[in-house]
Amino acid sequence: MNDGEHELLAAARAGDGFAFEQLTKQHRRELYAHCYRMLGSIQDAEDALQESLLGAWRGLAGFEGRSSLRTWLYRVATHACLRLAGHRPRRVLSPDHGPASPDPHDLGEPVTAPIWLEPWPDEGVDGGVDDGLRLDDGADPAEAYLRRETVELAFVAALQHLPGTQRAVLILRDVLGFSAAEAAGILDTTPASVNSAMQRARATVAERVPARSQQAELAALGAEGEAVLVRDFVAAWERADVPALLTLLANDARFTMPPLPAWFAGREAVGQFLAERVFATPWRLIPITANGQPALACYQYDGQRFPLSAVNVLSLRDGQVSWIAAFLDQGLRRHFDVPTEISSPRR
Repeated sequence: MNDGEHELLAAARAGDGFAFEQLTKQHRRELYAHCYRMLGSIQDAEDALQESLLGAWRGLAGFEGRSSLRTWLYRVATHACLRLAGHRPRRVLSPDHGPASPDPHDLGEPVTAPIWLEPWPDEGVDGGVDDGLRLDDGADPAEAYLRRETVELAFVAALQHLPGTQRAVLILRDVLGFSAAEAAGILDTTPASVNSAMQRARATVAERVPARSQQAELAALGAEGEAVLVRDFVAAWERADVPALLTLLANDARFTMPPLPAWFAGREAVGQFLAERVFATPWRLIPITANGQPALACYQYDGQRFPLSAVNVLSLRDGQVSWIAAFLDQGLRRHFDVPTEISSPRR
């Protein structure tokens, strides 16, 4: 810690809330992302971060400076996440919940229990815990690439299949770069236990993530190729042009839409669902990013205007869309920096 941080620490220990705010400000966004990876939910991550900051404030007198402040904050946040995970159901994707639906007209009743994996907004997150910085602000290109890779939907979903401690070990070691000894200190265990958990966690995650990350897919496509793909996708969707959309989808494309339990597998089934259900009303789409991936804020016409109805995150493979992950939970709206409605149709 530099002299300024030592002064802030001393002031915070003396009860200066503003000093504590300044001391922890630079760490909040990455701690938020850590909580998201641990819990698979932006809303649970918000709860965990608030609990972590409260715990850090109350426990600041116990910080002896044997580790960096950042390491100590990760210790507090990791244990907060483990406690929270112990009392809440594991977050899952639609295929983990049930088989693909054969009928586009039977979507099932919404499952409102907190079981669904949620998207991560790449821009600043609301809720009083973020200063508007992106996750990769200030990082060199290689580090920024890694950070985006480790909030991708498939990776975060795979993490949720790990027991809590294994999940924490994998994130602390592979994502955050802590040594085995540092991770052991954070988790109150031994380096040998950390290394053992690490091996099991890596094997489980490797079975559940694609061969290439979304960052690798996007790099192969290139910025111009990505822009063209998103542009064509938006144009086809807004025209309700199912044949044009199908040319952009992989043969085994999936369409998921929690909290509705139904999901569709394969280009033909997705096309039928789009034609018979989704395009019964007009839509307008705004390109955004989420989880380090192309995404769309989706506005559905209600007879007068276009309110925000979904956030769709696109996963790519070999230049085609392999997964449309539509998130319909209205509670997620406040986390995305997009208009809540569009008053007039696009010309």
